[in-house]
Amino acid sequence: MFRFEKSVLSFAVVALFSGVAAAQSVDDVIANNIKARGGLDKIKAVHSVRTTSKLSQGSFRAAYVQENKRPERVREEAIIQGLAQVQAYDGKVGWQISPFGGRKDPELMSQDDTKTLVIDADIDGPLVDYKQKGHKAELAGHDSVEGTDCYKVKLSLKNGDVRYYFLDSDSFLELKIENQSNIRGTVQYTETYFGDYEQVNGIYYPFAVETGDKGSDSRIKFAVEKIEQDVSLDDAHFSMPAAKAEAKASPAAK
Repeated sequence: MFRFEKSVLSFAVVALFSGVAAAQSVDDVIANNIKARGGLDKIKAVHSVRTTSKLSQGSFRAAYVQENKRPERVREEAIIQGLAQVQAYDGKVGWQISPFGGRKDPELMSQDDTKTLVIDADIDGPLVDYKQKGHKAELAGHDSVEGTDCYKVKLSLKNGDVRYYFLDSDSFLELKIENQSNIRGTVQYTETYFGDYEQVNGIYYPFAVETGDKGSDSRIKFAVEKIEQDVSLDDAHFSMPAAKAEAKASPAAK
């Protein structure tokens, strides 16, 4: 009699946890993340975003501006003493201007160096419509971020990189992302922390972001000052200036 009751109890426990696991599939967790951010309709309704921040790392300080526009355009600027280091992606190529390295002319970026920009150019974020974008997601259980229980979502990106999203098990908002990226044959591990979420026109954005090598205490910190939606941004703002192309063409014209 005792053994029979124990078997019934074991079966009930297994059934209960199986039901819980089924209810917490990776698609359910991602759907809750999207809902927590403000919902798919509101996220999709935003056509452009400008984020203005203060960047710091140790004693280093800079102004930082990131601008996004559909489809797949991003421009990022770090501004120091009136000079701007620019990295941008126009949906086809990545380019940069590095005045602090003595390069004032725009130059094309390598495919590896452009990988992060391509992901940054996704205004909705990689989790939204991840299947249509060619990514693969799986639920990797639970983990904690500074004592907070999180769902851990593994996202294998189309470009071969792997991201682990740590989503607060209560709010479903991102608390951390760990990234594994293959750059010139070497796997680089970085992590980014998110906090101080605030609502802008019905969508939650993190106003405190810290990023750096995984396990390192030396992080670049972004203190967001302002987020503007649907700002007017010309497509040419994201395209590489023609100066370099003209300079290359001029000798041949002679």
